[in-house]
Amino acid sequence: MTQRTAPSSTATQWASIVVMMATSFVLVVAEFLPPSLLPAMAESLGVSEGNAGQAVTVTAFVGFLTAPTIGILFPRLDRRLLLVGLTSVAAVSNVLVAVSGSMWMLLVARLLLGASIGGFWAMSIAVASRLAQPAHLGRAMMLVNTGTTVATVAGVPLGTYLGEVFDWRAVFAGAAVLSAVVAVALWRVLPFVEPSAAARVSSLTETLRVPGLSLGLTGHVLTVFGHFAAFTYIRVALERNPDLDATTIAAILVVFGVGGLAGNFAVGMVVDRHLDIARYGVPALIASSIAVVAAAPDNVPLVVAAVAVWGFGFGSWLMVVSTWIGRQAPDRMEAGGGLLVAGFQIAITIGAAVGGALSDTVGITAALWIAVASAVVGGVLFGSARGDVSSPTAAPADPVAIEPGDVQCVGGTRG
Repeated sequence: MTQRTAPSSTATQWASIVVMMATSFVLVVAEFLPPSLLPAMAESLGVSEGNAGQAVTVTAFVGFLTAPTIGILFPRLDRRLLLVGLTSVAAVSNVLVAVSGSMWMLLVARLLLGASIGGFWAMSIAVASRLAQPAHLGRAMMLVNTGTTVATVAGVPLGTYLGEVFDWRAVFAGAAVLSAVVAVALWRVLPFVEPSAAARVSSLTETLRVPGLSLGLTGHVLTVFGHFAAFTYIRVALERNPDLDATTIAAILVVFGVGGLAGNFAVGMVVDRHLDIARYGVPALIASSIAVVAAAPDNVPLVVAAVAVWGFGFGSWLMVVSTWIGRQAPDRMEAGGGLLVAGFQIAITIGAAVGGALSDTVGITAALWIAVASAVVGGVLFGSARGDVSSPTAAPADPVAIEPGDVQCVGGTRG
């Protein structure tokens, strides 16, 4: 029988979510290490920087494949063990990168990291939704996504700094140690989490048939596509103003990062009560900010403000979508979270590619306006997706957080 949450379990519940946040940070920082260490890696392995850059591409691609399938591949495994295992795979991956003597060995190691990141990201969304009380679902998603948000903002500069102080292999060795540390922390803190009853091959198609989910996920992909079609080439967009030098542009990008952190926390504090507003409002912030950058490149204060708002909107997006799925399909969070992450990964890949092609053919300004259109359409679709998502009571009814080692479990009976 399903066990109810004991009053004493609240500390364990939030400790588990905080540890998952820290793990997300470590994994995503590892994903973004190659761009900041690229010259040294390429020279050491005897390949071009372009070839060494494929270490990022293969990671993202495998993450796209793993996210929607990880629950299906391990349908009966305790989700605590699965998260610990995925994090341990990341530790092994970073060790292999640190000792790699060829590009092929490096790519194989990064394939492992892609599987770890895609699987962990998708599964952590599902686990966090089951640990959190229904009324605090958005806050739980905010914390889990904070690790990813901070790592996305700080990963490249942190890697660049560490690469100046240490050899690139030592940096990856350090990432391996941190991965092992958070794996142990997950093992110590997380409770037993029952696998979803829907963890089977047909669960993906069944989840897509949940009223409103396909439409909402389409809106999610279009919004993320619009963001990356523009943001990947934001430096090119800012360089339309000849008065902006490299230092100023770098500072503007820091403003984007600060805005992202602010958005994640600020929207996360209110999304449980105002999800309907956020579903329309966040894509509107992203689209309007890109429009300002496209239309007023010579107005530096306005562009800086727009970039800050852009970061605010996009920094909260994953948390808003995660909360929405938790309300839309509370009994299908494993499949829903996997589809969310897969959509995000494919939108990154296609958005960056299409944005680059548009920039080269019709110019960066036209590319920005197409990105605006994509974000607007995405926001309309996401906001209008059917389903009862306005009330926290739509979330799972009986989340349980218990002390590790107890015979009780989250989501069902043990054994």
